[in-house]
Amino acid sequence: MKNYANIHFLGASGVVTGSKYFLETSEANILVDCGMFQGLKELRQLNWEELPIDVETLDVVLLTHGHLDHVGYLPKLVQKGFTGKIIGTAPTLAIAEIILKDSAKIQEEEAEKANKEHYTKHHPALPFYTEKDVEKTLRFFQVGIQDTWLNLSEHITYRFRYNGHIIGATFIELDINGKRFVFSGDIGRWDDYLLNDPKTPEWADYLFVESTYGNKLHPEEDVEDIMAQLVLDTIEKQGNLIIPSFAVERLQTLIYILWKLYKSNKIPNIPIFIDSPMGNNVLEVFKRFPKWHKLPMQEYDAMCNHVNIVQSFGETWETIDDPRPKIIIAGSGMVTGGRVLTYLQQFIDVPSTTVLLVGYQAEGTRGRQLKDGAHEIKFYGRYYPVKATVKCLDSLSAHADQDDLLHWLRTIKNIPEKVYLVHGEPPALDAFRLKIESEFGWKVTIPKLLDTEKVML
Repeated sequence: MKNYANIHFLGASGVVTGSKYFLETSEANILVDCGMFQGLKELRQLNWEELPIDVETLDVVLLTHGHLDHVGYLPKLVQKGFTGKIIGTAPTLAIAEIILKDSAKIQEEEAEKANKEHYTKHHPALPFYTEKDVEKTLRFFQVGIQDTWLNLSEHITYRFRYNGHIIGATFIELDINGKRFVFSGDIGRWDDYLLNDPKTPEWADYLFVESTYGNKLHPEEDVEDIMAQLVLDTIEKQGNLIIPSFAVERLQTLIYILWKLYKSNKIPNIPIFIDSPMGNNVLEVFKRFPKWHKLPMQEYDAMCNHVNIVQSFGETWETIDDPRPKIIIAGSGMVTGGRVLTYLQQFIDVPSTTVLLVGYQAEGTRGRQLKDGAHEIKFYGRYYPVKATVKCLDSLSAHADQDDLLHWLRTIKNIPEKVYLVHGEPPALDAFRLKIESEFGWKVTIPKLLDTEKVML
């Protein structure tokens, strides 16, 4: 009997989030990434649907990185009977632990709030998973080494390779019976503030490549000048600069840029409040894994000492009541939950407020609504008028743009048998398909959710 691999596209196919790729082979069953769907309600509802695979037969989950849309479904997998290994780099597993615990806590709190305030159709509303489910999941974590081929079975090996994007992130190379499957995960930027440049693949028979910015180039903007001007405007208006931020990488980058601006006398010593319990934990991951980023520890300590870390929900209200002009950086980056909602509830209808969106805003999120100029926004069952100024800084995205993605592909020496474009919205996927076909002449497929493809090896 010939060897084969059945590829099941269980997420991030035709959409950006929910990354899950199931490879069913004659030797092992492998899941690459295990993320939650985010954004539009119809996408979030997919998280509650049954996976069309037998979870108990799954041997291993390989993680490209620790973001929720790549790891957020893991506790559900364990709930459904998974008992295999969950393998990622050491920082990826550290980030995944932080993100999963935070995710479970938010889900439990939101279910409790929905039940208490009766803004739910479900009686009772239940969390997707709990902190206890996360604790069970952590038992299956196993550290994978960077740049080393490791065996999964007799004819299957895998390797993690540095990919920028966030601390610990990698792309994954899987050799199955001599054929190389390359999963890009999320590709980072070149010349990043905190991270080294991504490594690039040299060979790929079957290539799964992200397309989040497949149709866009990041604007050529001077981030530091824009940030300095926003801070000075905030002081002049005696208002608040609120930055909804992803806790991983973006928050640390923002702290670093603000520290740099203060150090070079481009902004005065304005109070900066960091209200993201998860972001604080991620700062600790930077401390634990200095080889995974390029920030000298002396600089790291100085920038951390320059900001005020909000420890409790009580301190959140003290920050809100503080009359001084200030900068508030709080999770989450797409305004989908977290502490930033409390600040926006208080300040979104105040004209002296500026909301700065930094990075990708998925369809269906409050962040995208604000970016698209919504005149009102809904929190916890109630609408609030948007009187704040909304600004966007796309160039701070941790994702490669179209030029970066093409640069990442150019080092591949062979012609891949198949290129699958994933992790993108339809316009980005289609534009990137045309670009790859015209530049490389490769055969490109855009799989849909739940597509399956059989590959003979």
